[in-house]
Amino acid sequence: MDYLLKKFCPRLEFDCYDDFYSNYEVIIPDDFNFAYDIVDEWARVQPDKRALYWIDDKGGKHVQTFSDIAKMSDQLASAFKSELGLKKGDIVLLILRQRWEYWAIACALMKMGVIFVPGSVQMTVKDLAFRAESVDFKAVFALDDPYVIEQLNRCTELGTQIGSKVVINQGYECEDSAPDTSTWLSFDDMLAFDAPVWKRPSGDEALCADDTLMLYFTSGTTGQPKMVHHAHRHPLGHITTAKYWQQVQEDTLHFSVTDSAWAKFGWGKIYGQWICGAAVFAYDWDAFEPAKLLEKLQDYDIVTFCAPPTMYRFMLQEDVGAYDLSSVANYVTAGEPLNADVTNRWEQYTGKKIREGFGQSESTVMIATWPWLEPRPGSLGKPDPLYSVKLLLEHDPQGRPYVRSREADIGQEGAICVTQLKEHYPPGLFVGYFNDDEQSMKAVGGSYYNLGDMAWRDIDGYLTFVGRNDDVIKASGYRIGPFEVESALILHPAVVESAVTAAPDPVRGTVVKADIVLAKGYDPSDDLAQELQEHVKNVTAPYKYPRIIRFVSELPKTLGGKIKRAEIREKNKTPA
Repeated sequence: MDYLLKKFCPRLEFDCYDDFYSNYEVIIPDDFNFAYDIVDEWARVQPDKRALYWIDDKGGKHVQTFSDIAKMSDQLASAFKSELGLKKGDIVLLILRQRWEYWAIACALMKMGVIFVPGSVQMTVKDLAFRAESVDFKAVFALDDPYVIEQLNRCTELGTQIGSKVVINQGYECEDSAPDTSTWLSFDDMLAFDAPVWKRPSGDEALCADDTLMLYFTSGTTGQPKMVHHAHRHPLGHITTAKYWQQVQEDTLHFSVTDSAWAKFGWGKIYGQWICGAAVFAYDWDAFEPAKLLEKLQDYDIVTFCAPPTMYRFMLQEDVGAYDLSSVANYVTAGEPLNADVTNRWEQYTGKKIREGFGQSESTVMIATWPWLEPRPGSLGKPDPLYSVKLLLEHDPQGRPYVRSREADIGQEGAICVTQLKEHYPPGLFVGYFNDDEQSMKAVGGSYYNLGDMAWRDIDGYLTFVGRNDDVIKASGYRIGPFEVESALILHPAVVESAVTAAPDPVRGTVVKADIVLAKGYDPSDDLAQELQEHVKNVTAPYKYPRIIRFVSELPKTLGGKIKRAEIREKNKTPA
């Protein structure tokens, strides 16, 4: 048990949260490489240890051991070098959704020191061109989805260079829907390539923990996307994510609902889970159906589970009590704050509360409800010992900047910041923004990193999320956090989810507006809108109620499940 964990963590068991926060430590070897030191090592000591259990909606199933992943990644590394000319420092684009090939491809690239950029199947020609112009891709690996192939083909037709194109075949039965990959290389040919035995690079080609591992393009809701730069030490930061927040168990299945394009994939579908010896369960669905998700939890003996709050909300629209979820020992969530009503209702059906976690694409989990903490509905929990998290005030009540930022008092809103960067730089925190020294220095070049999120701390040290600094609504002289209003709305049985934003008003300047998705059995009406307004007035301070209510069929979200409030705010500026 904990064979690999003991190599990197001098101590694994703790008596309480304070003990954990004060004494947890992770050792980072100078030459750490996840593919060699985790995947290959598991393959060496336990070759039959299960690593991946993959299914899709078409009846596909792939179960792979660490030995399978190790051998396939060696084969692919040799093929990528010989057939594509890839070498250390090159950058490639991966658009693979949750195809089972992703894990072996990513490990092969790690072994080569090739930097990879996960991408969404929803990207347009414009998105692809921006990324290609930013980093000079040497290759792109894509599943043979008609839309994805079309966008990439149009990209090259318009003169954008994206390097060699490799297609991963899914086997479309209908020829009319088969994408044109006549100019593409075949991934199957890479697997069949008569490649020389792959060996870990040494000498001038040796890899180290500070080499660039991967780049995440941010969502770009406030300007052009930035490239979040993570080094090869980053996976070790996810030990706390997996072992102490998700509480994965060795040789059991962990299921995180996420796509490979999102940083949450690194949180829940590869790094910390494999270091802890757990197997990853991957369900590559065609479309999200809450009933199917509940079926998978029941039918595959999932032991630990993570999903965005949105998916818990929609699963609660089903008959949760009709499913046998007894195998699940721990439920967690991240991506958006979780409304207290959701976790209370989930506990009624399952007997277990949902433990929240908080972080960014730029980090591992930073704040969470750890094993020693009783979950408090609506609270994020307490800081990860890898991060010195403080709530800082950067401006005085008159809006003037402090010469030196001050820590917020108990109950006072402050900006979530990672401090002491000069003394201890967290292994899970991003290096900076790739090829942007100015933005990198502004973000992490000083003594602390300001995430741009607001929270407050209670007397016991629990942190409660308020909202993005840009999302906090200033109306009639008040500061109103959207999450509090959304939490009040979801207490009404008609509401599945909502997005609360600021909307311009000719008299008041700014008012609170709520976009609402209704539950089954409810229809939009003026009477229902008025009822919801009165409901909010009764649940929270009356001045926070939404003066404008708009009923919608769905809310705009990122691939990771976060509500795109910036997009909604932009639409608010246009008269209906």
